[in-house]
Amino acid sequence: MPSKRIRVLVIDDSASVRQAMTSILAADPEIEVIAAASDPFAAARHIQAEMPDVVTLDVEMPRMDGITFLRKLMSQCPVPVVMCSSLVEEGSETLLQAMEAGAVDVILKPRMGVADHLVESHMRIRETVKGAAQARLRRRSANRKDEGTQAKLTADAMMPPPGAGAMRRTTEMVACIGASTGGTEALREVLEALPANSPGIVVVQHMPESFTKAFAKRLNTLCKVDVKEAQDGDTVMRGHVLIAPGGLRHTMLERQGARYYVSVREGPLVSRHRPSVDVLFRSAARTAGSNAVGIIMTGMGDDGARGLLEMKDAGARTMAQDEATSIVFGMPKEAINRGGAQKIVPLGHIAGELLRACER
Repeated sequence: MPSKRIRVLVIDDSASVRQAMTSILAADPEIEVIAAASDPFAAARHIQAEMPDVVTLDVEMPRMDGITFLRKLMSQCPVPVVMCSSLVEEGSETLLQAMEAGAVDVILKPRMGVADHLVESHMRIRETVKGAAQARLRRRSANRKDEGTQAKLTADAMMPPPGAGAMRRTTEMVACIGASTGGTEALREVLEALPANSPGIVVVQHMPESFTKAFAKRLNTLCKVDVKEAQDGDTVMRGHVLIAPGGLRHTMLERQGARYYVSVREGPLVSRHRPSVDVLFRSAARTAGSNAVGIIMTGMGDDGARGLLEMKDAGARTMAQDEATSIVFGMPKEAINRGGAQKIVPLGHIAGELLRACER
């Protein structure tokens, strides 16, 4: 008997976008578009008639903007929402407001040629909607070519596997964190709990290009540690967190003597992502070995599962976020099933476990 299809409500004031989104999603046998609405008021009537599993929501619309509607929706009847807007791309605060209000992911659309861009990005759109459908929510107070049809690459595409020999121990530890769907708010909670002298940290959070810089700047205003978007050659040092830039490049950990630094370079999609958690984790296994701590958090898919096991085999301390606190228990579950996680940790305890692992 076929499994139940994911019911999607598309909300966008552009008729061409509504038509393109409907066609893209309806072409997937696992997805059903139950309605397409031109504004939040029409959308509310559809929701009263039939609750969708996922909503795709534009930001700039007549009568009520998308962020206001998102907040109302999450406070009254929480449903996974994927933001779909060009405003999210150009306005950093818009993205942050959307994520803080409860959006689980974002789909970009350009200023020009929106419908054509959406067709080119059909694989990412479908996977984003499927990931959102898995999200567990709580009630809250009030442009590139599609590469998904290619073979799924592993970190071998960027570097060879770790060698058998363990890296020589140094006095400094380094932590690597990977996250995807639901990760923006989860990372904020972890990083806010860290003291100013925390070990150096490198983060891969699956986000579209241009968003990670704004995300890092926002975290920097909230945390005791310094947070910035990683640039090629940046040193990994105590009290600093480097966020891998989204979109077109991978971020890897390198070592020169006792100094750790990041290499940011172009490469193919790995585990269907760029930047990829698997690439970061493998680089940590190769260059840091037992001097590293690996943490995998909420997200859809299996990116990071292989790399976390490689880190563990190289002597690193490893952990995964638990199911109860994960928005999507995909990446942590895969890592646990493959034997890569030595500990399974609730979100609220990850910061403490990270510090204890680095004090060994």
